[in-house]
Amino acid sequence: MAKDEKDIEGEEGGGGKKKLIIIIAAVVLLLGGGAAAFLLMGGEEPQEGEQAAKEQPAAEEAVPEGDPIYLEMKPKFVVNLPPGGPAKMLQIAVTVYTRQQPVADFVSANDPMLRHHLNNLFEAQQASDLLTLEGKQKLQQAVKELLQQKLEEMDQKGEIKDVYFTEFVLQ
Repeated sequence: MAKDEKDIEGEEGGGGKKKLIIIIAAVVLLLGGGAAAFLLMGGEEPQEGEQAAKEQPAAEEAVPEGDPIYLEMKPKFVVNLPPGGPAKMLQIAVTVYTRQQPVADFVSANDPMLRHHLNNLFEAQQASDLLTLEGKQKLQQAVKELLQQKLEEMDQKGEIKDVYFTEFVLQ
């Protein structure tokens, strides 16, 4: 009978250890599964400001900026102006400024198309408007916007930083 009691106690003692090991293993598996689900689901959604901040460096990395690049569009533009103004002709030399080589390559490769659109823009100007500094600055901004628009229409990344008129003659 003494042996029977020891056997019963031994079974209970061993069974308790087995239960404890099974419970610990189950808890570890649940914690591991929860952690894996959290990481795979992405955790918290970033707030709008954080998300925009994360996207902005990616866009900047797409086209790295380097040293200043100045591209003179040769030859100079010579266009007739609308009749009735103080000048009949505009002669203008345009230089494009960027810091991104792909933009410079785009301007060089698409020179005929860009010149066409710039000629149309220049021919539409009134000579009286171009006599003032404000009128020249408006034309400069219009040229920059036109070039940037053509860059985007052709799905090119990058930015035209500015345009400069290195010669400007009204006759």
